[in-house]
Amino acid sequence: MIILNSSRFARRLFLKAAMLLRTTPSFAVGKKQFVRIVEFDPSGTRKGVVEVERIEKTADEWKKQLTTEAYLVTRQVGTERPYSGQYATNHDDGLYHCICCDTTMFDSITESGTGWPSFWKPIAKENVVNRPDNSLGMRRVEVLCSRCDSHPGHVFDDGPPPTHLRYCMNSVALNFAPRGK
Repeated sequence: MIILNSSRFARRLFLKAAMLLRTTPSFAVGKKQFVRIVEFDPSGTRKGVVEVERIEKTADEWKKQLTTEAYLVTRQVGTERPYSGQYATNHDDGLYHCICCDTTMFDSITESGTGWPSFWKPIAKENVVNRPDNSLGMRRVEVLCSRCDSHPGHVFDDGPPPTHLRYCMNSVALNFAPRGK
C-alpha cells in the first residue's frame, strides 16, 4: 500500500502542471522575437510588464561576454559546487539579476535559507521559465531566464512556506544589486 503525503503530492502535481503549461510568452515581429517581462526599479518596486526583444547570441558572443565558469553554467547547463559561489552566504537586502541580460529574477526577501543563493519564488513569474530536466538520471525542473534562456539553476518542491518551493540558483549566473531606496 502506498501512502502519499497529500500536501507534498499536491505541490509536486502543481509544479509538474505549471512546468507543462508554462512557456515563454513570446511573439515575433518580422524576424525579431519579443518576450514580456516585468521590470523593477532598484528598490524592487514593480514598474510594469514590458515587451522586450529576446536576446539570442552565438556561443562565441556569449563566451566573449561571460567568464568561463558563467558560460559553462548559464549556456551549458553546468552547476557550481555547493556553498562555493560568491552569493552562497549573501544575506544582504537586494535584487538578483540574470548575468547574461540583466533581467531581474529574484528578490532577497524571498530567500529560502537552504544553501546556494536560493529563493521560495521568483520576483515575477514572467521573468522565468520552468522546463523539465531529466539529465543525470534525475527528474528535475530547470529554471531559465525568460529573456535570454540562460540557466541559473533548478527549482525543487522541498522549500519553505509559503510556496514550499526552493529555487536553487548558481551564484555565477546572477548579479546582485543592493536594494536602492
